[in-house]
Order: sequence, then structure tokens, then C-alpha cells
Amino acid sequence: MSTEIFSLRGKSAIVTGASRGIGRAIALGFAAAGADVTLAARSEGDLETLAKEIDQIGQRALVIPTDVTQRDALENLVQTTVKELGKLDVLVNNAGGSNFMAPLVSLRPSGWDKLRTLNLDSVFHATQLAAQAMVDQGGSIIQIASVAGVQGAQGLSPYSAAKGGVRLFTQAVAKELAGSNVRVNSIAPGWIDTPLNEWMTKDEATLKYAESMIPMGRLGTAEEIVGAAIYLASDASSFVTGTTLVVDGGQTA
Repeated sequence: MSTEIFSLRGKSAIVTGASRGIGRAIALGFAAAGADVTLAARSEGDLETLAKEIDQIGQRALVIPTDVTQRDALENLVQTTVKELGKLDVLVNNAGGSNFMAPLVSLRPSGWDKLRTLNLDSVFHATQLAAQAMVDQGGSIIQIASVAGVQGAQGLSPYSAAKGGVRLFTQAVAKELAGSNVRVNSIAPGWIDTPLNEWMTKDEATLKYAESMIPMGRLGTAEEIVGAAIYLASDASSFVTGTTLVVDGGQTA
């Protein structure tokens, strides 16, 4: 079997949260596999830097600063991508995260709402808009979930609830869209060493605790998520939909 089934040549993709971490790595990986990529995040400067790297690879990069918590911003993201790149083949809903831990009894309702909006509501809106653009041609939608949505994470109840919602939302819409050849899957990373997790990696005790939960004894890297994303975006996964691919160093084994 040829490795050509992993090629993204001729495809156009959107990656949200592309300015750093997992999103940045996926965008570069997609470009290396042959895709043109729309880069979405709030920080335009970082996106422009990434776009230059993709240009050097030989693929087109479209920079669209986007707040994924705003429906109209996501509408502009999808519409502009289709207009400028001709179509939308792949969406990676990567934007999200949590920058705090809090026990339930002291969790502020505003904190719950903020994390739900960022991690779950944004995924609904982006998925719906992308599906509307893909339904007549097919495509692949990839959600970046989390092991916190597979197993509840202490102190991260709103994040776990949102990411668990993403996982089940993925399964539900995968069944709805299967007849249109729009595949919907999720990737559940474990602890990954990214700027988003600096609050943990900079504290030696917290880092050691996280590493103790991982059988491989270390945090993953953003680049170690790229292969899973390319697989789900490419024809190599043409009969895969509604699944969650866990990449966690054995944490949930």
C-alpha cells in the first residue's frame, strides 16, 4: 500500500488556535502533507509568522484573525476560506483550553460559562458551519478533545464537562453526516508540553505529579499529535468516523 493515502495534496483546511502549540504543529504538518491552510487565532502577529513558514514549504496560508467564541467570526472564517481557497475539505477545531483549576465548591459560575463557551459552544458553531460547506462534497472535521473528556479530571470539572461534550457531540453528528461523506472524529491528547500548560510545567511538583500519571513517564509534544491529525484528515481514514483517537502516553490505558 502506498503512503500516498496520507497525502493532503489538493486539500484546503482550517485550523483554529493555530498560533501556537498543537494548532501550530498541525497547521505545519498539514502544509508539509500538501494542504493549503487557513490559520485562525486571535493573535495576528503569530499567525503571520506561521504563514511565512508555510509559504516556504510551498503551500498557501490564509491568515484570518478569529475569536471562536463569536458566531459571526466563525461564519467569516468559513466563508472567506471557501472564497479564497475554493473549498473547505478539513476543519480542525483546536482552539480551547483551561488556564485554571478550581474545586467545585468554589468554582465561579462565570468560570464554568467561560470554559463551556470556549471549549464546547465554539465547536458546535464551527462544526455546523463547516458541515454546511462540506455536505455536497464531503470532508473531514477533527475536534481536539482531551483525556479530561474521557476520564473526569479533578479540579477541572468545567473543562472535563466541555471536552466530554465535544466527544459525544462528535459521535452524534458523525452519524448524521456519514451519508454525505463528511467524517467527524476527535483526538484526545493527554498532557502535552505547550505554552497553554506552562502553568503546570513551570512548577516542578505539579509537573512531577502529571508525569507520574503517564506510563511513558513524560509529557507529549505538540508534534506527536500531528500524525493523528493527518491520518484523520486524509484518505487513510476514509472508513473512520465518530471515533476518538487517544494520544496520551498510556494515561487512560
